[in-house]
Amino acid sequence: MLLLATGILLFWLAHGLKIHAPRKRAQVSHKMGEGAVKGLVALALLGSVTLIVVGYQEADYIAVWYPPSYLTHVNNLLMVAAVALFIAGGFKSKLADALRHPQLAGVKVWALAHLLVNGDLASILLFGSMLAWAVVAMIGINKRDGKPPLVPQSTRARTLAHGVVSLVMVFAVALAHNYLGVWPFAGSPPV
Repeated sequence: MLLLATGILLFWLAHGLKIHAPRKRAQVSHKMGEGAVKGLVALALLGSVTLIVVGYQEADYIAVWYPPSYLTHVNNLLMVAAVALFIAGGFKSKLADALRHPQLAGVKVWALAHLLVNGDLASILLFGSMLAWAVVAMIGINKRDGKPPLVPQSTRARTLAHGVVSLVMVFAVALAHNYLGVWPFAGSPPV
């Protein structure tokens, strides 16, 4: 569990510098150069994700609660929303027009969905910390940047493309989960 917690802490720190300490980051960038700072942050994020994945896989299963099976369906519906939110900004769709932080909103929905279906301590630590991080990041960005008006940029074609790609990505994520040995739907996987 120590690797998992270390990875989560590193993830928070790497993201937090730009959001919560922009002046400090600017000072460091001035001394080291913007490229060097971005490289270090990217390295820290890569290291954090590696620690999180390895730490999560190696964590002992400690049951905290036992989710009812019907929550699998709720999780799957929330995952469609999470994927759609997460990629909305890239399509400049109607959804992106309506939200200031679609990607962070997607992380919040993703984390909540996974908290509903995973009752072990490692999952609660991982998904709970990612939910908290997304909330803190939104608050920090709004505090740092203020709240500029949303400028609609969507078109019908972008919104349609966003919907189609969202469904394809949900299917791809389900296949990846199945490949990793976690069937994301109720019942047994198809043979």
